[in-house]
Amino acid sequence: MQFKYLRTVQGIGFNDAHSLMLKGTVIRSTGTWIDVQAGSSIIPSRIRGRMRLVHGDETQPVAIGDQVTIETVDNETGIIIEVDQRHNCLYRRAAGRKVGKRQTLVANIDQIWIVQAARQPDVNVGLMDRLLVACEAQELSAGIVINKTDLASAFQMNVIHDLADSYRQLGYPVVLTSIENQATMDQLQGVLADQISVLIGPSGVGKSSLINTMDPSINIPVEKISPKTNKGCHTTAHARLYPLYCGGSVADTPGIREFGLLDIEPWELAHYFPDLKPHLVKCRFSACTHDHEPKCGVKDAIESGDIAVARYESYLNILYSLRLGDADMGR
Repeated sequence: MQFKYLRTVQGIGFNDAHSLMLKGTVIRSTGTWIDVQAGSSIIPSRIRGRMRLVHGDETQPVAIGDQVTIETVDNETGIIIEVDQRHNCLYRRAAGRKVGKRQTLVANIDQIWIVQAARQPDVNVGLMDRLLVACEAQELSAGIVINKTDLASAFQMNVIHDLADSYRQLGYPVVLTSIENQATMDQLQGVLADQISVLIGPSGVGKSSLINTMDPSINIPVEKISPKTNKGCHTTAHARLYPLYCGGSVADTPGIREFGLLDIEPWELAHYFPDLKPHLVKCRFSACTHDHEPKCGVKDAIESGDIAVARYESYLNILYSLRLGDADMGR
């Protein structure tokens, strides 16, 4: 829909005597209402029904981080009439009633930080690897945060340090944190400063607590781990983008139990494993999936010890789920 502005002032235009048009950033979406930050104002907005029809392959045509144009009446509520082209986005295969559709989690971001916990709950390597594959495939910068190090024993921390070193060798930055240790929080704040970042991971790993510790004024509600399941509760119901006083902003996201990959063929998967990729040129078949084909460079690298067995097993788990249509989605 095109509008002819009678006048514009610093990006704000007027369509008629009562309608105000302005640009803003989506900072929160509940599905029905979408909060748009426009200057110093946060305007609850809705999406035109026609926009949902055009984007029928997506669960929601607008995500946090999107730059949008809204039309407001008396500067109280708005209608989103246009979404700017995205620089990038993180998306996954939708589950439930909308299975098979694309669910965009966040748009226009600088970096993804996959958050895990040293304990309560334990590190989910399979989910972490799925998220890293998605970031590689969608050309997003990714790193790993392992939180709650204060809860781990000396033996557990040795395991965590080995795990962190293995991912650093793959090229992923890893930050170990505890909200009880200011030095680790300073390190996390340093990598988030002046960037648009996303914290993503299972419930209970402490994403919201990390943000609250860096900026207590944000005050996101948090809950303790369930003593029965040793898993977190879904305290954060909707993703939200928060400004940081150190510069930049960070998105807090609801905890995820699964992450369905989309737009990846089985033969492409190894291209998104940094440790497998160098060996692909040694495979006899260009579309080798590295689990049954003869003369496979990846399997030869496994036998020679150039690729860790645990990484290959993680690759195979994801490969089999892709062949099944991602039915288990990395639970």
